Amino acid sequence: MKIRSVKEQYELRNQCLKERLEMILPKVMMESESDLWIHASKEYNEDPTFRALTPAQYPTARRITMFAFVKDGDDVIRYSLSMPDEHLAQYYTPYWQFGKETQMEAFKRLLEQYDPKKIAINASADFAFGDGLSMGIYTTWMKELDEKWLDRMISDDLLAIKLMELRTPTELELIPEVVETAFSVMNAMYTSEVVKPDVTTTQDLEFFMMQSVKDLGLEYWFEPTLDLQREGDDNPRITGVIRRGDLLHCDFGIRYMNLCTDTQRLAYVAKEGEDSVPEDLLHGMKVNNRFQDIVRACMKAGKTGNEVLLESLEKAKAEGIQATLYSHPCNMYGHGPGPTIGLWNQQAAIPVKGDVELDNGTTYALELNVLVPCKTKDYYIYTEETVLLDENGVKFLYKDRDQITLIK
Repeated sequence: MKIRSVKEQYELRNQCLKERLEMILPKVMMESESDLWIHASKEYNEDPTFRALTPAQYPTARRITMFAFVKDGDDVIRYSLSMPDEHLAQYYTPYWQFGKETQMEAFKRLLEQYDPKKIAINASADFAFGDGLSMGIYTTWMKELDEKWLDRMISDDLLAIKLMELRTPTELELIPEVVETAFSVMNAMYTSEVVKPDVTTTQDLEFFMMQSVKDLGLEYWFEPTLDLQREGDDNPRITGVIRRGDLLHCDFGIRYMNLCTDTQRLAYVAKEGEDSVPEDLLHGMKVNNRFQDIVRACMKAGKTGNEVLLESLEKAKAEGIQATLYSHPCNMYGHGPGPTIGLWNQQAAIPVKGDVELDNGTTYALELNVLVPCKTKDYYIYTEETVLLDENGVKFLYKDRDQITLIK
């Protein structure tokens, strides 16, 4: 798989930033009750939304990096109250008169100029993505700002969530490429050249994937996992030496051009004389695909994650499918901002996180499993596909979601 040059990656990331600031930021600000959103990050203790607001050449905060987004009629003005930086200046109007006033003096001057009635800060009891304001910065504000400004500060979780959840036009073009890159690693791993029965271990395959990602010059956002199911053993997550007849299960995700993937795929290690995947497992995959389609049909903009969860489980039960659903947004973070659609250990409505509504132009990890009785044992068929939700429904971003790879 050919990886884009660093120069190309930076140019594309910055194009996405431009689109996010000009198209998505105004939308989420206009839907907010706040008049001003103040965003502050300490160096090496950056707010989770930092990567959504900064150019590729600005990887960490500088001392304290501050942005202010101000409603001005139908427009949103973007200010930087940060140390001077040529890269930030391409996207933000510098507000801090560096060398003539302190950063706090600039912040106070901004508040007096616009007199916002509601000031959004990133402090949330419910969402990590809206809780990035450090206690140190907030304590400083409490000491330095007039009481009237502190009284006007509010939490608006959807500002941070929707800013990162909604995809820009360029990101929508790039996502299939990012997903294909991730699959190039998995496809190379699930081969007879790599998997040697009675020799190769599940850990060997995990390290194969990690090394492959590093060799591409990329990063994985979590350590990949490889486990298996085996005849004669009811444990659905066995690790260790791989044998013939094992059903392998991989969970893997990368970050590339500021976008994440999260995918699970299955492989079957053929027994001596076998030249195809057993029919029971193929049937199990069909049941799993049917549940995927049920969930896809339930996923519509305007529904909450909880509504999608409960409706999907009800329809699966009506068809006799023993299903578990635990899907999530997958965007700038693998477990990204947006609606939670079930948890693997909680197949009921999830308060607050599951109440967020789905939007078009968003990407998800369609993650679920079904339990299927087979001749030799009951198998869990685990799958996870990176998908796109838009006006036309839910689209798979890579081929062969119905396949179990055969390793001879």
